Formats: sequence, structure tokens, C-alpha cells
Amino acid sequence: MSEVVIKAENISKLYQLGSIGSGSLRRDMQQWWHKHITKRDFVSDHSNEEIWALRNIDFELRQGEAFGIIGHNGAGKSTFLKILSRIIKPTEGRILGKGKISSLLEVGTGFHLELTGRENIFISGHMLGMTKKEITKKFDEIVDFSGVETFLDTPVKRYSSGMYVRLAFSVAAHLEPDILVVDEVLAVGDAEFQKKCLGKMNDATHQNGRTIIFVSHNLQAINNLCSKAMWLQKGSVMANGHVKEITTKYLQTLQIKNWSRKFTNLIEAPGNDRVRVLSVDLIPQLAHPDAIFDIRTPIVVKFSFKNLVPGTLLSTSLLLFTSAGECIFDIPSNHISIDDEIINGECHVPGNFLNDGAYYFTLYFVENKSQELFTYHECLSFEVADYRENTDWYGKWWGYVRPDFPLHIKPATAKLPITDQASNLHGN
Repeated sequence: MSEVVIKAENISKLYQLGSIGSGSLRRDMQQWWHKHITKRDFVSDHSNEEIWALRNIDFELRQGEAFGIIGHNGAGKSTFLKILSRIIKPTEGRILGKGKISSLLEVGTGFHLELTGRENIFISGHMLGMTKKEITKKFDEIVDFSGVETFLDTPVKRYSSGMYVRLAFSVAAHLEPDILVVDEVLAVGDAEFQKKCLGKMNDATHQNGRTIIFVSHNLQAINNLCSKAMWLQKGSVMANGHVKEITTKYLQTLQIKNWSRKFTNLIEAPGNDRVRVLSVDLIPQLAHPDAIFDIRTPIVVKFSFKNLVPGTLLSTSLLLFTSAGECIFDIPSNHISIDDEIINGECHVPGNFLNDGAYYFTLYFVENKSQELFTYHECLSFEVADYRENTDWYGKWWGYVRPDFPLHIKPATAKLPITDQASNLHGN
């Protein structure tokens, strides 16, 4: 088993909201003395609130491991990385480490807008811990990776934002530390460059045996790059272990579960004097109760309503929208003549149809084939998680739908399958 290269013991970080100090050195010293030596509260004129950004974090990482850290904004991820990188000190606890640590917490460290790209490569590389000899040796590789060779001798103030971050990350990507700490690299550049960045990280850990601590909101990238993960929430560890188990638990807390509405009181049920909705249910066909609702999951939508006017020629439509209000589909039912009775409806949406994202359903009632009767807006809302296999693409998948249609490629010189040749011989 590989040796432990980082160990965090009972790491906690306390911040005081409001003013930084009392404005008096004597008073600040009194506060420190009472808090840390006498262990008594010091009554201050300032009523500043204290907040624990991290609380009792225990963490262990072995050489060659890729470790992911996930959580909502404000969970304490960046604070933890800064403590690991020795940028800030913990209020309590300690960090034990072995080997050289390099941190990529902010793209563009050391860049000066008035200097050229060439000059900034040397300045930034030096600030990130590289020697001049190392920068010179890797200079051509850095430039090629960034793709800004044409503008290398142009001041970076004239670069586009995309060119700027590409060059900045390219410098950081060619560091060779024992431990690399990376915060949200997927926010860098365009989709093609993001793929290159992740590929570089993947090579660092799987081919070169380097240890990586990776923070990202892209759970697909976390799953593909990391073997272990930690879920932080409000400064505390919610779960720590195998990456698939941790991301699954985290996703379960994120998914919107407004999947069922039932109304027993007809007067309070959505509708009008013509029709009233009694129930509407979204039933994902999960393999087991704890499974994640992802792009592979088939959906069944069931609803019931009561027609209040006998002899009505009525139909319903099920509309699916993205959270931004873009309509994905509008599926109408058949028209039927109904009396004063309860009607049930059901629609099946196959798996491998929707892309990941947030959606909602709307029910639309029509009489006499053209006259709007009632619309039940946003009656069901849900979220579809991502799922990928056999791919190194971690960026956002394009489109609102993601059907699993077959698409095959083959060399132009390849022979046709026997079945195709036989069909051609018969003139088919």
C-alpha cells in the first residue's frame, strides 16, 4: 500500500464577520489573551458574529490517489484547499504532509497585463514554484498546450478572456509537484480546452503517480478522475469514501422531488367549473429505491381529473419544459366524449431521451378539439442527473434531448458486412 502524503487532523477554521480588528493593538492583544490563554470570553465593544467555515475535518490521502471534494457553494471547499496549500492557518487542528505541494486555486497567478505572453510565462511559472531552467525546458510545450503561439509577443491586456485563461492554466498545468491542488478547473476556457485540462490531470495521476486533490461542481469529471471523494456541507463532512457512493448520496440531496400532487377536496383541486385535477404523479422507473434519477431512467406520468360537464368532447396534452421555459415536447391525447366522471391518463417517456438538467411538466385540457379548457402549469418538477460511460468528454452535453440512437463509423476501405453485400446483389 502506498504511503500517506497528506493527513489532516481535526481541522477547523473560525472567521469573525464584521471588522477585522478593534482598531487598538492593546485591545486586540487583550482579546487574544482572554480567548486563548484564560479561555474566557472578552467583552468587546464590537458585536461581530463568528462563523465556523470548517469544523473537525479529518482527512487522509495516499500517494498517487486522485481525491475529489464536492459540495454546495459556501460549503468550505476553497477554505479547506487554502489550508492544505498553507495559504491560511487552521484555527484548530494540524496538517501533516510529505512532498512538494503546488496549488492552482486562481488562474492567472503572477500575470501582468502590460507584459507579453512570453514574459508572463516566466513570471507566473516562477511564482508557482518552477525554476527558470524548468520553465525554459517546458516553454514550447506550454505554448503548444495553450494554443496562443501567434500572440505570444503581444501584451496579455490585448488577449481575449479565453486566451488569457488558456495561457495561465497552461503554465500551471506543467508544474510537476508531488501533490497538486486544483480548484474548479472546469471553469477554464472553452469545452475543447477543458477536455485537455482534464486529460492532463488524468495523466498526472494515472501515468506519473502524482497525488491530486480536485474540487469541482462537475460530478462526471469527479467520478472519472477520482477514486475517492469527500462531501462537505456547511463546513462539516457529510460523507467520505468511494467516489461513486459519495456522488450518489450528494445527487440524491440535489434532485428536485416534486413528483406527486393529490387533492381530496374537489373545491380546492386545481381547475374550474368544467374540470378539476385530482392527482398527478411522476414515477421514475428506478432499478432500486436508492438509485439516482439519471438520463437512463424511464418515466411514467399518471394523472386523474374529474369532468364536471356531461357530454364534453375532451382531450389532454402533456407538455415538458426545461427550467428556463423552453418546450421539449407537447404530447396530445385522443379526443373522447365523457360524462360527469373521473378520467385517468398515463404517458411513458423512455430512458436515454432527456439530457441532464431540471424540467417540469404542464397539463393542458382542451374541449371540442380547439378550445382551451384549463392549464395546470408546472404540476410536476424534477431533475435528471448526468451519466456517462466509455467517454473522456466531461463538458456539458449539448441539447435538451440525448437519445441513444445508433451511430457507427468505419474506414472507407472497410468491406461491407455480408448481409449488406447480399442485399446489394439482389438489388435491394
